[in-house]
Amino acid sequence: MKAFYGDLRLGILGGGQLGRMLIQQAINYNVTIKVLDPDREAPCRKLCDEFVTGSLSDYETVYNFGKKVDLLTIEIEKVNVDALEQLEKEGVIVYPQPRVIRLIQDKGLQKQFFKENDIPTAEFQVISSAEQLQQSPMPFPYIQKLRRDGYDGKGVYKVIDESYLQNAFTAPSLIERWIDFEKEIAVIVSRNAKGEVATFPLVEMEFNPEANLVEFLISPSTLSFELQQEAADIAKKIANNLKIVGLLAVEMFLDKHGKILVNELAPRPHNSGHQTIEGNIVSQFEQHLRAIFNQPPGDTAALNNAIMVNVLGEAGHEGPAVYQGIEKVLKCSGVYIHLYGKALTKPFRKMGHVTIVDADREKAIEKARFVQQTLKVVS
Repeated sequence: MKAFYGDLRLGILGGGQLGRMLIQQAINYNVTIKVLDPDREAPCRKLCDEFVTGSLSDYETVYNFGKKVDLLTIEIEKVNVDALEQLEKEGVIVYPQPRVIRLIQDKGLQKQFFKENDIPTAEFQVISSAEQLQQSPMPFPYIQKLRRDGYDGKGVYKVIDESYLQNAFTAPSLIERWIDFEKEIAVIVSRNAKGEVATFPLVEMEFNPEANLVEFLISPSTLSFELQQEAADIAKKIANNLKIVGLLAVEMFLDKHGKILVNELAPRPHNSGHQTIEGNIVSQFEQHLRAIFNQPPGDTAALNNAIMVNVLGEAGHEGPAVYQGIEKVLKCSGVYIHLYGKALTKPFRKMGHVTIVDADREKAIEKARFVQQTLKVVS
C-alpha cells in the first residue's frame, strides 16, 4: 500500500463533517486527499489537497473524480453506485465495495439481507404502493421508512392508526413492527481485505425526540457482558457476511424483553463513534483508514467513560452561525469541542459535537447535561 509514503491518492465522496474528521486522521498517514462534494462551502474544503465541487449522484462527475485517485471511499452512502462499479472494473480500489453501498442505500434490500442471513430484526413488509399499505396486515402502530434517501430522522413516519395513512409516504417504502425498546444501542465494526474484524465497545444512545437523531451517547455501556458480547457477535456476523472492507455502524434496539434487534446499517464512520477520538485507544476514523489500507485493526478498548453530545442548531434559528456558551463549557475538565466548519445554522442541523471524558461515569454524564444546556448554536 502506498499509504505512509506520500504516493497514495485517496478520494473521499462527500465533504461533510465525517470527511473532515477522516482527513484529520489521514494526514498522519502522508496520503494525498481529494474530496468531491456538491457544496462549495463544505466542511472539508480547506483541509484536503484538492476539493472538487460536483454532484455525488451524477455518473460522469463521480466517474471522472474517481479516475484521478488510487483508492476511493465514502463519508455518505448517497452516491452514484453505477460509476463506482465501473471504476472498480477499471482497477480503482473502492472501499466499501459498490455492491455493499448499493445494498445499504435501499432499506428494503437491507431488511431482506437481515432475513436471509438470520440477523435479528423487527418484523417488516416491503411496500410498493399506497394500496398495498392500506391492505397491510401489520398491526398499528408501526413505522414506515422510505427505502431510499432517508437520514437523520428524515424519511421515517410513525403510523399510529388508520387515520395516519392519509399522510403516509407514497414512494417505495417498508413498514416494520413498532418495537417497545428499552435502549437504542450501536456497535461499530471494521473489516479489512484480509478478513480481520474488530468491534468497538457497545454504546448507548439517546435520540432527540423532535429531530429523531442521536443527541447523546454514552460509552462504554453498562449492559451485561452477555448482551454486549451478543451485540458484538451480530455486528461481526454482518461484516463477514457482507465481506465489507471498511467500517460498518450497526444500529440496534434492545427491547423490553432483553432481545437485540438490528435497526439499520451505515457503511462508514458514524455519529455513534465520535467519542472514540478521545475515548478509545484507536478512533473510528483511524480504524476506517486501517481497514481500507488493509492494515491490522487498532485496539478499540475504551480509555475512560466518554459521553458524546451532538451540537445541533437551535429551533427557530436559521442563518450565519453564532456559538453561545463555549467559554463556560471549556472551563470544565475533560471537555473536547469539535466544530464542523459550517457557516450557516438551521434547526437541528449538526454543527459539531462535544466529547466529555471522566473516570467517574456520573460526573461525565453531569458535565454532558451541562454542555447540552449551555452550548447553543443560534443565528
